[in-house]
Amino acid sequence: MDHTTLSRRRFCQLAGGGLLLAPTFLRGQSSSGTLTAREVVARIRKHVGVPWRTPTADDFKIGDPDAPITGITTTFMSTLDLLQRSAAAGNNFVISHEPTFWSAADVVSDLRDNPLYHLKLDFIAKHKMVVWRFHDHWHARRPSDGIFAGWDRAMGWENYRVKSDNPFSIQYAIPETSLEDLARDMRKKLNVRSMRLVGDPKLPVTRVGNGGHYILQCMPQLPKVDVLLVFEGREWEAPEYIRDAIAAGEKKGLIQLPHEGGEEEGMRECALWLRTFVDEVPIAFLPSGDPFWIPA
Repeated sequence: MDHTTLSRRRFCQLAGGGLLLAPTFLRGQSSSGTLTAREVVARIRKHVGVPWRTPTADDFKIGDPDAPITGITTTFMSTLDLLQRSAAAGNNFVISHEPTFWSAADVVSDLRDNPLYHLKLDFIAKHKMVVWRFHDHWHARRPSDGIFAGWDRAMGWENYRVKSDNPFSIQYAIPETSLEDLARDMRKKLNVRSMRLVGDPKLPVTRVGNGGHYILQCMPQLPKVDVLLVFEGREWEAPEYIRDAIAAGEKKGLIQLPHEGGEEEGMRECALWLRTFVDEVPIAFLPSGDPFWIPA
């Protein structure tokens, strides 16, 4: 092993101790002329359009931010399969919207004896990979939330967005369709396989609202729309609320998407955006994909 390679033990110490998770933007840029992950993140901070805030989930999760990068992958979730595909594509810097180590804050202190955690660490170390999370500020990006800009593009709904001063109240006025046909179109365009629905398949739909993740986001939206979209929703919240609304005589529907179905296209948008100010290395979007499937 040469002097530039982290040993497995040292890599685990850095990851487990949180050293690789700590923000380190005050350190200098690479003097070699080779692009590093830290330099890419500095450009992101410059172009994202909002002041950088702390605390934030947007930080390096694993790897050496000052090592040269060979290419960039943007993705929704840095799964092991995604990391393997990124390495095979020659991209050792992964920008992930969601966590790497299975918890919202990527806490690894309880994973010291977990074999899957060490397998993932070993793979990242072997391929000299760096993972950085881009969640809070990509949602906060101005002039538009990067995630939902990508979602609108994938659905072809850019011109259907209802203007609003509230960034958390996303609604669309669409050409009339049925709940069933809307769901079929959405399933195809978003490439999801585990969508679930509540409501009459023939329900006429002209107004659709994004209900977010939580019931308190859904309740204000429902009176204004025919159908609510919920990503990563708790099953005892929005689906049951809408089921009760239907039982009370309201003509409503719900489309419950997997988390990826609601947000993955936003990381395709991220790759397009990055290419406007990073041109030294290849940049590719790789989907992590819908983890669920439903038997025929």
